[in-house]
Amino acid sequence: MSNYDVIIAGCGAAGLYAAINLPSELKILILCKRELSLCNSSLAQGGIAGVYNSPSDNIQYHQNDTLIAGSFKNNVEAVHTLVSEAAQDIEHIINLGVEFDKNSDGSYHRTLEGGHSHHRIFHHADATGKEITSTLLENVKKLENVTIMENTIMCGVKQTSTGYSAFLRLPDESYQTCNCHFMILATGGIGRVYQFTTNSAIATGDGITFAYEMGAKIKNLSYVQFHPTAFNNRKTRECFLISEAVRGEGAYLLNCHKERFMHNYDERLELAPRDVVSHAIILESRKQNSNDFYLDISYKDSDFLKNRFPMIYKNLLEQGYDLTKEPVPIFPCQHYLMGGIDVDNNSQTSLPNLYACGECSHTGVHGSNRLASNSLLEALVFSRHAAQNIAAKINSAPKDFEEAHFDANIGNPRIPKGIRTETRKIMQNSHFVIPDKNAAAEGFRRVKEIRDDLLNGGYYVDADYVLAKSIVTVAYIILGEMIQ
Repeated sequence: MSNYDVIIAGCGAAGLYAAINLPSELKILILCKRELSLCNSSLAQGGIAGVYNSPSDNIQYHQNDTLIAGSFKNNVEAVHTLVSEAAQDIEHIINLGVEFDKNSDGSYHRTLEGGHSHHRIFHHADATGKEITSTLLENVKKLENVTIMENTIMCGVKQTSTGYSAFLRLPDESYQTCNCHFMILATGGIGRVYQFTTNSAIATGDGITFAYEMGAKIKNLSYVQFHPTAFNNRKTRECFLISEAVRGEGAYLLNCHKERFMHNYDERLELAPRDVVSHAIILESRKQNSNDFYLDISYKDSDFLKNRFPMIYKNLLEQGYDLTKEPVPIFPCQHYLMGGIDVDNNSQTSLPNLYACGECSHTGVHGSNRLASNSLLEALVFSRHAAQNIAAKINSAPKDFEEAHFDANIGNPRIPKGIRTETRKIMQNSHFVIPDKNAAAEGFRRVKEIRDDLLNGGYYVDADYVLAKSIVTVAYIILGEMIQ
């Protein structure tokens, strides 16, 4: 039971959609690091962008908006693939059972978000990611050729003569090695490398770390997006996101004096792209010598807000704020990664038969800043490409499986405490919205020391070790890029 045609690491939108699009005769293993519902895809509030049955919109508009948001540092071929194939994947997930909000006439309601020139965001209230991932998961569970291993941590990956071997720590703390001819890394983002993030607990950059250790090309890992409107609660590492769609529906950004300020920084005001708004908030905070900022949409109809943003409304009430009656405290925090494991248009990495999809990959579609609601679309389009490429190559795959050797160092000391906390503080201080190169250089030296110790210390390979090594490795790559 340890040999598979394809191993998919990750159970977010990219990993699940890849499984759905792979040939049904293939034996597939999906590895889920924690519980099945815990992934960044499920946290996506705003929606999925795409031109689909839109008489006033077209793919050229969508492409232009994506390039502008990304400061024209995008891979234009990948962007064209993204926007031109959006319709077929949106239609596919609708046919799989995804329900998007509709207008009274039965047409799909599409909202507007920062950086978009047209209303093209399909959504399920303000919980689109959850709707998509839960529907994809229901479909994957019906596939007889797919095995899902939940609460299973991938501790290591090695390339073999027949593909790849994955070293797994099972829920009972035992270890198992599984082998495959093709591997898809869909392990999500890197949010837990920072003190404050909108990301879930799984976002520690594991797939990026394994790919880097095997020699795969990593590109633009320092392209990190900071969402401008995370709920400002510095008591928890995971900050509740207040969707871009709230600004799309007319919310104002206010400074510590409860005054609008975006007109001083960009003519697009609150609907400027995320990086522009985040930069404006930091500059305004320095100008006012205050980190107190607010998002205010209380002038809108109360019933409309409750129906349009039920999850945000509920979560803010639990924090003591009524979105319909008062401004809500916000501040930028880490949200998304535009760089990652470098891939081609088929999601193929620089290593043979190793693929990367979703946030851990670098397709180049986002440039230096992701356009709102392009992430779920990227996960679908390029994981389908990976599945199609594997299907085209499967007949040439070897018939046997080589198994690599791994050592968990059972009985050896565990890693010292505080490694992740120290690394997160370094990243927060050196590579936040406006990076500090001096702090980055000093931080890089310290992170390198920590990483060298982790790699050479012979520590017990438990969950703490794996997560710490991933966080430190990601920080090492990002800071290294900064000081080059």
